[in-house]
Amino acid sequence: MPTTEVNTTELNATIDLNVIDGLSMNLEGTVQTMLVPLYEKYPFLANTFWDIPLANLLAAISVFLLFLLFRKLFTLIVMGTLQKIAKYTNTYHDDKIISALKDPVRFAFILIGTHLFFLLIFKETELIKNILNTLVVYTIFWAIISVLESMRGLFHHATEKFNPDLAKEMGNFILKIVKFLVGALGLGAMLQVWGINVTALVASLGLGGLAFALAAKDTASNMFGSFALLADKSIRIGEWIKVGGVEGTVEDIGMRTTKIRSFEKSLITVPNQIVSNSPIENFSRRGVRRIKMHIGLTYGTSRNQVHTIVQEIRAMLHNHEKISQKDTLLVNFESFGDSSLNIFIYTFTNTSNWERYLNIREDIHLKIMKIVEDNGSSFAFPSQSIYVEQMPEENML
Repeated sequence: MPTTEVNTTELNATIDLNVIDGLSMNLEGTVQTMLVPLYEKYPFLANTFWDIPLANLLAAISVFLLFLLFRKLFTLIVMGTLQKIAKYTNTYHDDKIISALKDPVRFAFILIGTHLFFLLIFKETELIKNILNTLVVYTIFWAIISVLESMRGLFHHATEKFNPDLAKEMGNFILKIVKFLVGALGLGAMLQVWGINVTALVASLGLGGLAFALAAKDTASNMFGSFALLADKSIRIGEWIKVGGVEGTVEDIGMRTTKIRSFEKSLITVPNQIVSNSPIENFSRRGVRRIKMHIGLTYGTSRNQVHTIVQEIRAMLHNHEKISQKDTLLVNFESFGDSSLNIFIYTFTNTSNWERYLNIREDIHLKIMKIVEDNGSSFAFPSQSIYVEQMPEENML
């Protein structure tokens, strides 16, 4: 059991946290009692190696290896059985919790074996005990944070009742705050192991409160920026956005930064205060994508041909199932170019997905080419015609 030593005579009492001693269950005493007959029967085992009795050294190594075996058996038998049982339940949360506890519990066996090893060789100094106590506290809070992470789906489900649209973002945000508080509590517990008065340490921060406030100004701005992003519902995870010259897909909205995955697959981290204070172009919420183009016909195309081509392109777009009929649709003979008769086409697809948009645009291009070819015309390219009004006379050559 954990023991605490409190000096209540001082106002700023220091609490020494000791948790490792209670984990061994006095197994080292039992082993030491078993070694006594060995010393009597085999006196050479009393010889020392680095000031350690040979029998104790062998016993310490054996106990450590035994706990490594216990660790393996516990993983295979106990954890394996629990995971099999969890598969028969109606929820997947228990499966995730068991998996989350697997590594911390396995590490706990190593800590206990190490503790007994140093006890049996009479080398567990105050420094080693503090290190082991720190690792035990770390393992406990590691397990708590791992369990919280495995319950991410529950946080999403809980926040869905308040705001279904932002359930994932709000759930992730609340989970990060809870994990931060648990981590801060764990850090305080580890400081207690070393006899550091956490209360006095926190109180001493008041002396440098101004400097701390100035240093934390940007952090506070970023946190308020994250609140603003969640409240405004301006972006969500998975959306394609462009902000401050950064374009890509939102991967995470954290307490301090927003992570955006660019189309080159690099991860860009943008402070939330920049995201919240900059114009955000959210491509995922437009629902449609624009097709805007000019096509040029050769000057050999007649007036009737141009009229027919324009009418057929307009009809094709009006009848195309992938073209949005609710948005602007324009097809007009626009201008006489330097080397072409220009037709302007302006319309929108009914999807914002880039791949589907490209497929639709390709289909439109092919249909336009067929219309132009069927009407006996062709596409123009930049060219110049030179007209010679009079050929030079022969005697001038």
